[in-house]
Formats: sequence, structure tokens, C-alpha cells
Amino acid sequence: MDSYLHMEVSAFQEPKKGNYYCGDSYFYHESEHEFICVLADGLGSGEFAKESSQVVVDIIRDHVHSGIDELIRRSNEVLVGKRGVVLGILKVDYRTGSFSFTSIGNIGIMTITSGKRERCIPSQGFLAGYPRKYKISRGILQDDMIFVMFSDGVSDNELTQDLFKEKDVRKIRDMFALSKKKPHQDDITLIAMKYTE
Repeated sequence: MDSYLHMEVSAFQEPKKGNYYCGDSYFYHESEHEFICVLADGLGSGEFAKESSQVVVDIIRDHVHSGIDELIRRSNEVLVGKRGVVLGILKVDYRTGSFSFTSIGNIGIMTITSGKRERCIPSQGFLAGYPRKYKISRGILQDDMIFVMFSDGVSDNELTQDLFKEKDVRKIRDMFALSKKKPHQDDITLIAMKYTE
């Protein structure tokens, strides 16, 4: 757990049963004016999936202040000749009090406000070095708003109602870790983020 200005983050990650490498990679960064969180899931599993997801996370880390469209364009460029990825990007702008996110493929993104959950419908497909249509969802920040981003290794029945009654991101992470099924047949990443004014 890092110190934070407005966004507190807690993450859980495990590789698929029998794998050393997790094919999911994630990254988050907070500055005075903004916050970004990225989750990339390399197609398949193991070392080559990790290579693809990590190269996307690395290019986004290098261009962290760019807009979502630019980040997706750069991600596509570095994926030429590699396995594809599904990708979720959340950007929060503290100056405008707004957030924007996109999900390409099966990266789940949810917002929780006063116990009410809203789930982003991802754009179909994956990134693999060529243009892909996607949509960007936008919204207004609210105090104590929670964002949850997760890879497709997280099943819907593991996202219980009780999980999202919690307001502490560490408790969300820990409750999820206890609730998930074992052994799991895919890489698992869940990132819980809470905004406070």
C-alpha cells in the first residue's frame, strides 16, 4: 500500500494453477493532478502472455500523462509480432473532478457509489498491433467512490454483494482472496481503488 493523495489502491494477483508467470500485468500512478490504473491480460497464459501484457504496461508507464486514445495507439504499436492483450485503462482527473475508462476485451471495470454498482460493458476483441474500435466511458467523481478492475480469471460469483459493502480497499482485497475458488484455471488480478476528496 502506497501513500496517496486522493486514490487508495489495493491489489490481489495470482497466476493460473501450475504456472510460475502470471499473464496479467498492472500499473497505477498518482500525481498531483491525476491518477491512472492499467490492467493488461496477455492472451493465453504463461511467459509469452506475460511478455505481451508487460510491454503494454511499460509503454503506458512511459507515457502516463497521455490520453486514452494515445495510450491505446502506442500499445498497439508495441504489440506487433507479439501475442495480443485485453486491456482496461482508468484515468482520473482531479482538476475537473471527472474520470474516464475503457475496456477492450474481457477486463471488468465497476464503479461503486453509495453501495450502488455499475459495470462497464467492454468493447469486443483485443489489441494485437492493428486498430480496434472501442468506447470511452466518462463520469463525475464522488467522494468515497470505489473503482474495481479485474481480469477474466475473476468469476461473477466471486464478486459478491458483501464484497462491495466494504469501504476499505484492503478489506475488499482480503475478502476476495478468501472467496475465490481454488484451483483456478486462469490468471487472476483484482484491483480495488477508492477516491476521497
